[in-house]
Amino acid sequence: MTPRLLHLMRHGEPEGAGRLLGRTDVAATAAGIASCADQVEGLEVGAVVSSNLQRARACAGAAEAVLGQPVSVDPRWRELDFGEWDGLAPTMIDADALGRFWSDPDTNPPPGGERWSTLVARVDEALAALPEGPVLVITHGGAMRAALALLCGMDQRATWVIDLPYAALLTLRVWPSDPPSAQIVALRP
Repeated sequence: MTPRLLHLMRHGEPEGAGRLLGRTDVAATAAGIASCADQVEGLEVGAVVSSNLQRARACAGAAEAVLGQPVSVDPRWRELDFGEWDGLAPTMIDADALGRFWSDPDTNPPPGGERWSTLVARVDEALAALPEGPVLVITHGGAMRAALALLCGMDQRATWVIDLPYAALLTLRVWPSDPPSAQIVALRP
């Protein structure tokens, strides 16, 4: 079995950084887009895939310009839906409810929001739909953590040990098996 490289990149800094942006569709800042373009310089990929949210699509457009690869958009790579909390700063949310969510996002999803298991299932489908060869996916922190859970066997809490700042580029070596397995090759914050 020959492994392939999967590059997962978090979109650049968005307007209104620091809020739970989930499906709130805000733009990336110019500096955030430039950071993503810098991260992909010299990366060799056969395909580029992006979340459908504009903060990811703008960064994917910058990656397309650098890499010369067209971008395909897949909404399954969207961020977790924070429901009624979407767009709010954490300080605007009841601290106990937010703590329960961070502790167990599957049992305690945001009101009207998405469960962790739903995000994981969505990302699992997105992973299965990726083309062969090395791929760059421009996505969100939650979707990257879901991919780590699926490919590296991490539980939800373990995925938070890995710092994924805006424009972070995480490279995984993925072996085609059932289920697939992966090894973290590099993380460029």
